[in-house]
Amino acid sequence: MKDSSLPVIGLVAGDPAGVGPELLAEALKQVPDGVRLEVIGDSSPCNSGIPDREGSLRAIASLEEAAQRAVTCELAAVVTGPVNKRHLHEVGFKFPGQTEFFAARASVENFAMLLTGGGLTVALVTVHVPLKQVSPLLTTSEIVRVGGLLADFLIRRGILSPRIAVAGLNPHAGENGDLGDEEQMVIAPALPLLNAANPGTSFSGPWSPDTVFWRASQGEFDAVLCMYHDQGLIPLKLLGFHDGVNVTIGLPFIRTSPDHGTAYEIAGKGIARPDSFLSAMRLAAGLVR
Repeated sequence: MKDSSLPVIGLVAGDPAGVGPELLAEALKQVPDGVRLEVIGDSSPCNSGIPDREGSLRAIASLEEAAQRAVTCELAAVVTGPVNKRHLHEVGFKFPGQTEFFAARASVENFAMLLTGGGLTVALVTVHVPLKQVSPLLTTSEIVRVGGLLADFLIRRGILSPRIAVAGLNPHAGENGDLGDEEQMVIAPALPLLNAANPGTSFSGPWSPDTVFWRASQGEFDAVLCMYHDQGLIPLKLLGFHDGVNVTIGLPFIRTSPDHGTAYEIAGKGIARPDSFLSAMRLAAGLVR
């Protein structure tokens, strides 16, 4: 008999033409201790491997229901399956991705994308923007804002004195200005502000991006604050391809998702690995508990 007093984690399949429905079905067999699981929306497969308008609308409806129930505290956490952003946009989805969607529905402006897996945790200062726009968008205040959210997440995971490496933007972290001045002009000024605003957390850098992730993976740092999307995602997926988890930090509820896409090419074939979805569910349960 289920304990109705336990916090509820809502599971969303994502695009029903992708691997989400089969991953969700596997997750329901492995309920973490101390929580209840509830499927949100229609999780049945639909035209496996062949995305269509109906499936995209179903995915959006499930997201809307999950967000509404999380905002009203019916759900303690939401785990969302993979979606195809282009197909969602074609049927009227107005957000760059699920991260921005949940932040908007929660009326939250102070949020960020974090990923964890394979012994590495990264947070991103800029996310889904072309590479040529990264430098103009980088500001000291944004680095301080996202760094604070990262520190809060690590503390919530039980790391009481987090050590956070701040990555540089340019090769060799700018080589003292010879290879770019963003480190000197934008990133380095954030460090004293970060350390002052987050007592007990140690921020250091800017570190050369070509070595900092190795150092973090060896235990020297608890996380890396990254300047742009691929800077953090490439090492994360190299080290934790099958168990990586995407987390939206800054929300009033917990939202996690597997760190992979819809995988239409293998949908419905029973060969999709559930590791990342299960990791997302277990992380959500751990944060809830």
